[in-house]
Amino acid sequence: MKTELLIVGGGPGGYVAAIRAAQLGKEVTLIEQDRLGGVCLNVGCIPSKALIHAANLYHKIPELEPLGISVEGLHLDLGRLQSWKEGVVARLREGIAKLLAANGVRVIQGRASFISEKAAELEGPEGETIEFGHCIVAPGSRPLELPGLEFDHELVLDSTDALALREVPAALIVIGGGYIGLELGTLYAKLGSKVTVVEIMDQLLPGVPAELVRPVERRLRGLGVGVLLRAKAKGLRRGRLGAELLVETPEGEQRLEAEKILQAVGRGPNTAALGLEEAGVELTERGFIRVDGRFRTSNPRIFAIGDAAGPPMLAHKASHEGLLAAEALAGLPTAPFKAVPAVIFTDPEVAYVGLSEAEAQAQGRRIVVGKFPFAALGRAAAMGEAEGFVKLVADAESKALLGAEIVGPEASSLIGEAALAVEAGATLEDLARTVHPHPTLPEALMEAALAGLERPIHLFVRRRPGN
Repeated sequence: MKTELLIVGGGPGGYVAAIRAAQLGKEVTLIEQDRLGGVCLNVGCIPSKALIHAANLYHKIPELEPLGISVEGLHLDLGRLQSWKEGVVARLREGIAKLLAANGVRVIQGRASFISEKAAELEGPEGETIEFGHCIVAPGSRPLELPGLEFDHELVLDSTDALALREVPAALIVIGGGYIGLELGTLYAKLGSKVTVVEIMDQLLPGVPAELVRPVERRLRGLGVGVLLRAKAKGLRRGRLGAELLVETPEGEQRLEAEKILQAVGRGPNTAALGLEEAGVELTERGFIRVDGRFRTSNPRIFAIGDAAGPPMLAHKASHEGLLAAEALAGLPTAPFKAVPAVIFTDPEVAYVGLSEAEAQAQGRRIVVGKFPFAALGRAAAMGEAEGFVKLVADAESKALLGAEIVGPEASSLIGEAALAVEAGATLEDLARTVHPHPTLPEALMEAALAGLERPIHLFVRRRPGN
């Protein structure tokens, strides 16, 4: 078989690249070894957010009594919730298949590996060879596991297992306090599990500004979640509840018991079984595919996008890279994006884009900072969601927005406006002069911009003369 463009991987990077390339007139063949949509749609972003949404509703109901809303006989049927989640995933996956077909993309299910610089072999009974003019590699990533704590998918779970449980575990240990561990740990804490998080670093959500993490820590305490920092999981054995985990902490060794253990210590690229060496594609020291600014690998025929091309490992980054790679292949001018927003669906949600205050200062930039608390925002008060803030970082002279940090209600949605402002080079003045509807949460961005300009309305700060 011959194809003008071969795409390996049908996740959020691969299928988006396929559709865009087909729109640009390319003859496209997409190979996916499992299910269209990849990890994100099938066992990641979508199912986790579906369950998190349901857990938030379930946990919120008893808190509605001050509003005059009381519910008796509240009951959770996790099996039925899982069936609903699976229906959501199936509908979206079917939609992707229809979009690919409508755009004329040939889809083949199977595992592909390179056998030369311009050909791949499709594993299977026939072992068909596919010759390509160009190729976009988008194989995604897989969960990493600690030595001695390998996944058995019964007692020691990966994130895929945790999203498919049919019963709420009485006690759950989460190894890894990053975004996956905290999202799923919070989910099960709200459904009734006794959750303990074991994190080897000195803060939860390592790499995230500590100021954003503190409201999340307070909420975890309120949910009864135990947190062990600077703690290392050392060994596992069967225990009374199911598992007994030996943990080394600064205070000494502890033994934790739980029904299940979720291991969420990070993800690694799916590059090992692709035969990349046969195609002349170089890898980095960490196993990612080495690419240039237009996603071209050391083999000029082959491009790489998404998780396998390096962090941050985010579905929306992969999709955007898929668009750019397809356009680069078609000869269109492309420009790299300035910043990739990160979103963490904890409680409260965390989102940030561009430079943090510390990063900007480390670069020697002169900056101004505008910060506005949700406690001073009418819409947040009306929702009973007053925790958190919006923080904007801007250049001191031009007032161009360099970055934004949000922790609070619907941060995942609010960060979109900030990402647009960073990408477009908008200023604090642009945000401040944009009329935001009232009462809404996005007003917090406008108010933070006004605070950065030292003329806030719904927040008192001492002003310099003339402002």
